[in-house]
Amino acid sequence: MITMIAAAAENNALGKDNDLVWHLPDDFKRFKRLTSGHHIIMGRKTFESFPKLLPDRTHIIITRKNDYDPEGAIVVNSLEEAIRVSKLDEQPFIIGGGEIYKMGMDRAERIELTRVHGEFDADTFFPEIDEEKWKLIDEKFHEKDEKHDYSFTYLTYERR
Repeated sequence: MITMIAAAAENNALGKDNDLVWHLPDDFKRFKRLTSGHHIIMGRKTFESFPKLLPDRTHIIITRKNDYDPEGAIVVNSLEEAIRVSKLDEQPFIIGGGEIYKMGMDRAERIELTRVHGEFDADTFFPEIDEEKWKLIDEKFHEKDEKHDYSFTYLTYERR
Protein backbone atom coordinates (compact mmCIF):
# COMPACT_ATOMS: atom_id res chain seq x y z
CA MET A 1 0.00 0.00 0.00
CA ILE A 2 1.66 3.21 -1.18
CA THR A 3 1.01 5.97 1.35
CA MET A 4 1.63 9.69 1.02
CA ILE A 5 2.41 11.41 4.32
CA ALA A 6 2.49 15.18 4.71
CA ALA A 7 1.70 18.14 6.93
CA ALA A 8 -0.13 20.86 5.01
CA ALA A 9 -1.92 24.04 6.03
CA GLU A 10 -5.50 24.85 5.17
CA ASN A 11 -4.23 26.57 1.99
CA ASN A 12 -2.19 23.37 1.28
CA ALA A 13 1.09 25.13 2.13
CA LEU A 14 3.89 22.64 2.82
CA GLY A 15 6.91 24.85 3.22
CA LYS A 16 9.03 27.75 2.09
CA ASP A 17 12.69 27.90 1.06
CA ASN A 18 13.00 24.12 1.46
CA ASP A 19 11.89 24.18 5.11
CA LEU A 20 8.67 23.73 7.06
CA VAL A 21 6.91 26.90 8.20
CA TRP A 22 5.85 25.42 11.57
CA HIS A 23 7.26 23.16 14.28
CA LEU A 24 4.90 20.45 15.54
CA PRO A 25 6.76 17.95 17.77
CA ASP A 26 3.82 15.54 18.05
CA ASP A 27 3.54 15.43 14.25
CA PHE A 28 7.26 14.61 13.99
CA LYS A 29 6.72 11.75 16.46
CA ARG A 30 3.79 10.44 14.40
CA PHE A 31 5.84 10.68 11.19
CA LYS A 32 8.64 8.68 12.84
CA ARG A 33 6.23 6.06 14.22
CA LEU A 34 4.47 5.55 10.88
CA THR A 35 7.53 5.58 8.59
CA SER A 36 10.09 3.68 10.70
CA GLY A 37 11.08 0.40 9.11
CA HIS A 38 9.79 1.49 5.69
CA HIS A 39 11.05 2.94 2.42
CA ILE A 40 10.60 6.71 2.21
CA ILE A 41 10.38 8.17 -1.28
CA MET A 42 11.27 11.82 -1.77
CA GLY A 43 12.66 14.41 -4.14
CA ARG A 44 16.25 15.58 -3.92
CA LYS A 45 15.41 18.92 -2.30
CA THR A 46 13.40 17.21 0.43
CA PHE A 47 16.32 14.87 1.11
CA GLU A 48 18.74 17.79 1.24
CA SER A 49 16.55 19.55 3.83
CA PHE A 50 17.33 16.76 6.36
CA PRO A 51 20.32 17.26 8.65
CA LYS A 52 21.17 13.53 8.23
CA LEU A 53 19.63 10.23 7.15
CA LEU A 54 16.49 9.40 9.11
CA PRO A 55 17.17 6.30 11.23
CA ASP A 56 15.54 2.95 10.48
CA ARG A 57 14.27 3.95 7.02
CA THR A 58 15.41 3.25 3.47
CA HIS A 59 15.81 6.58 1.65
CA ILE A 60 14.85 6.62 -2.03
CA ILE A 61 15.60 9.90 -3.78
CA ILE A 62 14.05 10.91 -7.10
CA THR A 63 16.23 13.27 -9.12
CA ARG A 64 17.09 14.13 -12.70
CA LYS A 65 20.75 14.64 -11.71
CA ASN A 66 22.72 11.72 -13.16
CA ASP A 67 25.75 12.21 -10.90
CA TYR A 68 23.82 12.49 -7.63
CA ASP A 69 25.02 9.80 -5.21
CA PRO A 70 24.54 10.60 -1.49
CA GLU A 71 25.89 7.99 0.89
CA GLY A 72 23.24 5.72 2.41
CA ALA A 73 20.46 6.47 -0.07
CA ILE A 74 19.12 4.91 -3.26
CA VAL A 75 18.89 7.31 -6.20
CA VAL A 76 16.33 6.85 -8.99
CA ASN A 77 15.07 8.97 -11.88
CA SER A 78 11.30 8.48 -11.61
CA LEU A 79 8.48 7.70 -9.21
CA GLU A 80 7.85 4.45 -11.09
CA GLU A 81 11.43 3.38 -10.47
CA ALA A 82 11.15 4.37 -6.80
CA ILE A 83 8.05 2.22 -6.44
CA ARG A 84 9.80 -0.72 -8.13
CA VAL A 85 12.79 -0.40 -5.78
CA SER A 86 10.46 -0.45 -2.75
CA LYS A 87 8.24 -3.32 -3.95
CA LEU A 88 9.21 -5.63 -1.07
CA ASP A 89 7.99 -3.05 1.48
CA GLU A 90 4.28 -3.54 2.20
CA GLN A 91 3.88 0.20 2.87
CA PRO A 92 6.38 2.58 1.27
CA PHE A 93 5.80 6.25 2.06
CA ILE A 94 5.97 9.20 -0.33
CA ILE A 95 7.20 12.07 1.85
CA GLY A 96 7.55 15.00 -0.56
CA GLY A 97 8.09 17.55 -1.84
CA GLY A 98 5.31 19.22 -3.76
CA GLU A 99 6.15 17.85 -7.22
CA ILE A 100 6.61 14.31 -5.88
CA TYR A 101 3.23 14.53 -4.11
CA LYS A 102 1.59 15.60 -7.40
CA MET A 103 3.09 12.57 -9.14
CA GLY A 104 2.08 10.31 -6.26
CA MET A 105 -1.54 11.39 -6.15
CA ASP A 106 -2.47 8.89 -8.88
CA ARG A 107 -0.38 6.06 -7.42
CA ALA A 108 -1.04 6.28 -3.68
CA GLU A 109 -3.71 4.22 -1.97
CA ARG A 110 -3.63 6.12 1.33
CA ILE A 111 -2.90 9.66 2.48
CA GLU A 112 -1.80 10.42 6.04
CA LEU A 113 -2.26 14.19 6.21
CA THR A 114 -1.67 16.48 9.14
CA ARG A 115 -3.89 19.48 8.41
CA VAL A 116 -2.32 22.48 10.15
CA HIS A 117 -5.04 24.97 11.03
CA GLY A 118 -3.91 28.23 9.51
CA GLU A 119 -2.81 29.68 6.20
CA PHE A 120 0.83 30.27 5.50
CA ASP A 121 3.05 32.00 2.97
CA ALA A 122 4.76 29.17 1.10
CA ASP A 123 6.43 28.21 -2.14
CA THR A 124 5.55 24.49 -2.00
CA PHE A 125 2.03 23.09 -1.80
CA PHE A 126 0.25 19.77 -1.34
CA PRO A 127 -2.14 18.89 -4.19
CA GLU A 128 -5.89 19.22 -3.69
CA ILE A 129 -7.55 16.06 -2.38
CA ASP A 130 -10.46 15.15 -4.66
CA GLU A 131 -13.21 13.95 -2.30
CA GLU A 132 -14.73 11.91 -5.15
CA LYS A 133 -11.53 9.84 -5.34
CA TRP A 134 -10.59 9.84 -1.65
CA LYS A 135 -12.61 8.84 1.41
CA LEU A 136 -11.79 10.25 4.85
CA ILE A 137 -11.61 7.22 7.17
CA ASP A 138 -10.13 8.72 10.35
CA GLU A 139 -9.50 12.09 11.96
CA LYS A 140 -8.04 13.19 15.26
CA PHE A 141 -7.85 16.82 16.41
CA HIS A 142 -4.82 18.17 18.31
CA GLU A 143 -5.27 21.42 20.20
CA LYS A 144 -2.71 24.23 20.14
CA ASP A 145 -0.61 24.03 23.33
CA GLU A 146 2.72 25.11 24.86
CA LYS A 147 4.68 22.88 22.42
CA HIS A 148 2.52 23.56 19.35
CA ASP A 149 1.86 27.07 18.04
CA TYR A 150 -1.00 25.81 15.86
CA SER A 151 -3.83 23.35 16.27
CA PHE A 152 -3.92 20.55 13.71
CA THR A 153 -5.87 17.46 12.72
CA TYR A 154 -4.55 14.08 11.65
CA LEU A 155 -6.55 12.97 8.61
CA THR A 156 -6.38 9.52 7.03
CA TYR A 157 -7.76 9.07 3.52
CA GLU A 158 -8.10 5.93 1.46
CA ARG A 159 -8.67 5.74 -2.26
CA ARG A 160 -12.34 5.07 -3.09
